[in-house]
Amino acid sequence: MASAPLLRALNMDSGNYGSIHDFFNSLYGTDENAGLTAFPVLNIPMGGRSEGMAGAFSAVCDDISFIDWNPAGSAMLTKTELALFHNNWIADTKIESAVFATRIKRVGLSAAAKWLYTPFTEYDGWGERASKGYYSEAAGTLNFSYNFFPGYYYSGFSIGASLKGFFRSTPELAAYSQASQSAGGFAADFGILTRVNLFKFYDSRDKNTSFALVFRNIGPPVLEEALPGVATAGMSWKPVRPLLISFDASMPVNIMDISLSEKPYFALGLSAMVTRFLSMRAGGMLKAGSARVTVGSSIEIGATAIEVNYTLDLTTQVQPLNRVTVGVRLDLGDGGRAAAAKIVDSKYLAGLDAYSSGDDEKAMEFFNAALEINPFFDPALEGVAAIKRYRELQQRIKKMESLE
Repeated sequence: MASAPLLRALNMDSGNYGSIHDFFNSLYGTDENAGLTAFPVLNIPMGGRSEGMAGAFSAVCDDISFIDWNPAGSAMLTKTELALFHNNWIADTKIESAVFATRIKRVGLSAAAKWLYTPFTEYDGWGERASKGYYSEAAGTLNFSYNFFPGYYYSGFSIGASLKGFFRSTPELAAYSQASQSAGGFAADFGILTRVNLFKFYDSRDKNTSFALVFRNIGPPVLEEALPGVATAGMSWKPVRPLLISFDASMPVNIMDISLSEKPYFALGLSAMVTRFLSMRAGGMLKAGSARVTVGSSIEIGATAIEVNYTLDLTTQVQPLNRVTVGVRLDLGDGGRAAAAKIVDSKYLAGLDAYSSGDDEKAMEFFNAALEINPFFDPALEGVAAIKRYRELQQRIKKMESLE
């Protein structure tokens, strides 16, 4: 028999979906420590694929929206990207964002800017408007990451850091005197990302399973308010080519008083490639007092991708434009990596052909030519090692024959 909170959540009276706040509170309860940290802009996603998967993205990091979730992601990007996002957040609050990310060999670099703003009106004791303006928060991010031990069989592991600077602007009150709440500060993100093959049911060089560990918004308090620090462990798995599943477990950390940290929360995301140009995603986040579900899509037209996400905050009610983000992501190319990979393959295959024909000199030339382009191409390294072992064996045989 359905519980009373669930029945209230599914109440369709008066043409409304009704509030399902009570239902989700019955699952995970409320959080008395919610809202005790400053600068929410640091945790509000810009948009893109990561938000469409409800933020379960720390181990995915396969496009520019990694910047919100794991600073190690830039060293494993396949392409240089530029993106612009608009987030129609709660009430009249809006967020504008811009991100650029690129990878140079094993080094990932990116930069981002985010601006949150909402109109503010002050009324005096008589209900008359005394002043108006905007409350706003701005944040800028510089990111660096490096991929250690990349190879053909193992993608290596990437370590990254992002330095964030942020500022809060509050309108001056006309009717009441108060100390200004405008303030600024800085924080850092740190992350680790690695990829392997695990229960993979399709053929591809790309690794299908990723693991991540991230610490975000680590920094000193601002005006005696702690930043929204959080530690996240994530995993993503792609069992078949079109489908990606991801999971994040996060633990908020109030560095001023650990006992005031919020409850852990969890996110599950799904992404499916419907056609070559259309991708769909969905996700859910179970967070005390702030559960939500998301759906989204991406349409790629040439080098341009249009991103649209809809987020339903399950502590409120269904509304037509509750938490909508739109964005444009530009593919600026891969820096010639795909073309170089084809040349490496052709050199390696030519080396195999020469080796099978007994021409180890020619095979060595081809393998070394492949390694000049990609020093971490394991099959060519194995080919060189095999030829060296063969030559060493020949030398030992000759020595034995001379002794006889």
